[in-house]
Amino acid sequence: METVRTPDERFEALPGYSFEPHYVEIDDGEGGSLRMHYVEEGPADGDVILLLHGEPTWSYLYRKMIPGLAAAGHRVIAPDLIGFGRSDKVVGRENYSYTSHVHWVEAFIEALDLRGITLFGQDWGSIIGLAVATRMEDRFDRIVMANGAIADPRRMERMVQVLQDSPNPEAFAAWQAFVAASDELDVAMIMNGGPEGADPMPGFDPGLSAEEAAAYQAPYPDATYQGGVLSFPALMKPQDESDDVYGIWTAAWEVLDRWDKPFLCLYGKQDPMIGHFDAIFIERVPGTKGLPHQAFEGAGHFIQEEEPEALVTAINDLIASTPA
Repeated sequence: METVRTPDERFEALPGYSFEPHYVEIDDGEGGSLRMHYVEEGPADGDVILLLHGEPTWSYLYRKMIPGLAAAGHRVIAPDLIGFGRSDKVVGRENYSYTSHVHWVEAFIEALDLRGITLFGQDWGSIIGLAVATRMEDRFDRIVMANGAIADPRRMERMVQVLQDSPNPEAFAAWQAFVAASDELDVAMIMNGGPEGADPMPGFDPGLSAEEAAAYQAPYPDATYQGGVLSFPALMKPQDESDDVYGIWTAAWEVLDRWDKPFLCLYGKQDPMIGHFDAIFIERVPGTKGLPHQAFEGAGHFIQEEEPEALVTAINDLIASTPA
């Protein structure tokens, strides 16, 4: 498969992001390899915290959380998914699949031999991360979901019901249509809540400076680098029981329905798409019982930008109170 790498100079002097880059080669699933970038901070023998980003972000999303987690003695690892950040980018949106993303994250975990993991997932970082965690149960000790979701194809009516409780039930369909019709995305504009002069998209305006918004655009010099960003929304469409996504999601829920390890929910209720999905996890996942879940009434989709200190405190407290 054809790949491109964003020039290093695109990542120079980004505000709040001075972390040393780390790279690992992973199996691409087709007999070749891909280079995956990750941030690693904190002691090598600390409890592993795996921070997974979603669309259209990269590890820059975690710049406000990494220092506080590392200072607590944890080994903090924040990878860039393939197609994002400083990781290799497969050219062409048609060359990405949900199954491939799951495989790539599994390969990343195996390459670093990560164990005793506390997963923190948001957006696609949850949809991918939950599949990985339930397929590699022995490597994960805890899960923290922040504006995360994974559908159960057998019980879609409950997901639809929860979606209707969100501030804008039509937001995801509109986002899918917008990206499908786009040849290139202005990621900085998206991260700043929409076009300049227009009313910000509710739940998608984390109050970034112009420089911070531009940092989210840094990995993408032009559309050639945007296969991953352009592909994600279309991957949310399991068709029937023969579909790979259907099988992965169904298998994930078979594990989640009996998951008794700690599972904490930290949700921004202004997220127009999945800010209320915590209700499903709390209803069904045994590991959610008795934990101090939090609902941030003023926070939107990019909760890592809006409530970083509270998220860091919640993660540190969870690890301290639930030794493996």
